[in-house]
Amino acid sequence: MRRLCVFSGSSPGAHPDYLQAATELGRALAGHGIGLIYGGASVGLMGAVADAMLEAGGDAIGVIPQALVEREIAHPGLADLRVVGSMHERKALMAELADGFVALPGGMGTLEELFEVYTWTQLGLHSKPLGLVDVRSYYAQLVAFLDHAVAERFLTVEHREMLVVEQRAEALLAAFERWRAPVRTKWIDRAQT
Repeated sequence: MRRLCVFSGSSPGAHPDYLQAATELGRALAGHGIGLIYGGASVGLMGAVADAMLEAGGDAIGVIPQALVEREIAHPGLADLRVVGSMHERKALMAELADGFVALPGGMGTLEELFEVYTWTQLGLHSKPLGLVDVRSYYAQLVAFLDHAVAERFLTVEHREMLVVEQRAEALLAAFERWRAPVRTKWIDRAQT
């Protein structure tokens, strides 16, 4: 795995554990020689993961739409900051450059980015690992919802298991080493209804 795309909040969150987790992830990626692809900002968890990555001597590529360069405060320390025309271009380029995807805590943008690549995996459009760093059980209710979707037969067990959930960055990276794309198609067998 050469590069991981990290989705995360442009805010630091309500507890210092969120910033600590972003810092740990940046250091872990650099320590494993894995490059960072992320949203290109210098603020919030996005900035923290990039700062830690750069401080540890890792490579980081930021991808940010022109409309957000000033609002999200584009990271001035990046040697490779790619300014694109739209959010669609941002997500497409990040997905193209990445060999896997990680979500730290974040808001609607983080969830939207995560679920787009999750859907692409489910549909077989790519076979890249994806996971959550579940700091302070931030994603516990989301994981419970996905389990509920399995119980209600809107999601297969295999597709639920595509999303790795770990509390620490190192554990997530270790799980990614074992990750395999599901071979089952998206659609639930109609004979089971």
